[in-house]
Amino acid sequence: MSNIVYKNFAFSTPFLRGYRELKIPIISADGTPAWPELFPIKRIDDLKDSVGMRYFSAQMMLEFIAPDRARLDPDALNLYDSEFDARNAKIGENHITGASIYWDPSTGNKRSDGSVCVLIYRDDKKRNIFIHDILYLIVSDEELHPLARQCEMVLDFVTRHNLRRIYIETNGIGNALPEIMSNVSASRNISINVQKVTNHKNKETRILDAIEPVLSSGRLYAHRRVQSTPLIAEMLGWTPIGGVGHDDGLDATAGAICAVPVPIRPIGQHPITFSANTNFKV
Repeated sequence: MSNIVYKNFAFSTPFLRGYRELKIPIISADGTPAWPELFPIKRIDDLKDSVGMRYFSAQMMLEFIAPDRARLDPDALNLYDSEFDARNAKIGENHITGASIYWDPSTGNKRSDGSVCVLIYRDDKKRNIFIHDILYLIVSDEELHPLARQCEMVLDFVTRHNLRRIYIETNGIGNALPEIMSNVSASRNISINVQKVTNHKNKETRILDAIEPVLSSGRLYAHRRVQSTPLIAEMLGWTPIGGVGHDDGLDATAGAICAVPVPIRPIGQHPITFSANTNFKV
């Protein structure tokens, strides 16, 4: 037990006075696992990749990092040029298993908060996430039906990517959008599945919990076209304390990451079905 360090700790609470604090991080400073039979290096690396550096530091290394110190570094994004190939369900060499489209709406006016729709793909085997396309919606101040116009634009975005399910945040102005989207899609003879989402968690917390772990562990990818959108500037200006610039693209991205994805399979590959032998007596 010589490698275990006890630390004198002066508690202000009387019934804890005299107790000592014991900290055993999962891996020592020289890289030695504390419990190699339960947590070998490979498993520790998997944990780090799974939860991200901030949670790993707090939960596994017992070194708390305050949330207000977290940042979203766009240089940590893995950029790619490949398009999604539906024939083999791949982006480059990555096998795609699911997709999500999420719309965080606003009025769409230039002076309002951003109205943003984002598409992400997932590779669940490698736990990678791909921000494949993002649409910032802006309508003219003279537009008579700004929400219907946005629904038209979003419907074009969804159908261009050959998907038929969309998550719409229905807090505030978004409450009217599912019905408007249904009317717009019906007028164009397009079937679309609208999933309503009502968020109660603080926006900064949603963004931090969804994006920071995959970004800090190197598992967040972005198509190069995303570089020409405001999302990169949002990442540069974002802090968990809020109040700094716009973050609507980040909020939509967080929503897409948390949404239940549409399963993706290569074209021509059908789900495997099983049949049970019911010829038995009870």
